[in-house]
Amino acid sequence: MANNVVVLEGDALGVRRRSQWRYAARRFFANPLAIVGMVIVTMALACAFFAPIIAPYEANWGDLGRLYVKPPSPEHPLGTDDVGRDIYSRIIYGAQISLKIALFSQALGVLIGTALGLIAGYYGGFVDSLIMRFVDVFMAFPLLIIAIALVAVLGSGENNLIIGLAAVIWPGVSRLVRAQVLMLKETEYVSAARLIGVRDGGIMLRHILPNLLTPLIVFATLGTAGVILSEAALSFLGLGTADATTPSWGKMLAESRAFIRSAWWMPFYPGMTIFLVVLGFNLLGDGLRDALDVRAR
Repeated sequence: MANNVVVLEGDALGVRRRSQWRYAARRFFANPLAIVGMVIVTMALACAFFAPIIAPYEANWGDLGRLYVKPPSPEHPLGTDDVGRDIYSRIIYGAQISLKIALFSQALGVLIGTALGLIAGYYGGFVDSLIMRFVDVFMAFPLLIIAIALVAVLGSGENNLIIGLAAVIWPGVSRLVRAQVLMLKETEYVSAARLIGVRDGGIMLRHILPNLLTPLIVFATLGTAGVILSEAALSFLGLGTADATTPSWGKMLAESRAFIRSAWWMPFYPGMTIFLVVLGFNLLGDGLRDALDVRAR
């Protein structure tokens, strides 16, 4: 009889969780701005994954007989640059680099920040003070300056750029996670887990970490927009990828800054691409935050 009661309670809990996710999905798809953001992000990711299929030309292919073609043009809808390269194709290929660096650096920063915030919030005391003072040191400086300094010391390249950007992401994540853990570790189910002998690692991974996924998803989605801007700024300053032939949106802006008046389309379209993708991630993050907020129910 007792076993039947446990099964019924487990089934009821599973149904409740599924209903909560369905409710969040309904709230998300009822928000038109969130759908617009999802469409923009999906299109950007599709360009990054399928660039060789979507782009009509190779990224570095240039026609010296078609310099400074003004858009719109049947062969070059967004025009060409100073060496005859198709700007539309270069923007599509640039999504591979810009989004790759943004997503990988965001993932690395969230991973490091979550681990340190989880440890600091759960154990408290000296461990908490040590980690948080380390966070305070990082956050005492302008974050973009730290990224510039790290990339300048490590050198140009995708991996170094990812490390530099991740270094400015993890302090904010650790603060967010620590604040959540301080509340979650006092809940009844965590106390019950301690009473039955569950170890600290099991409590953090099985009982606390799953409840951090919602704020982390929202934080990562909104934070990706800022990382894209930071990557574009570093590439604009010449601290992007080491390969000069690899296009990225920030590098395209840097290469075209001398042609703002004579060929306005060269900096305009990469800049508009950055604007739209950043807007898409912000709208998507806002939609997820509203849909996953349990207080809105």
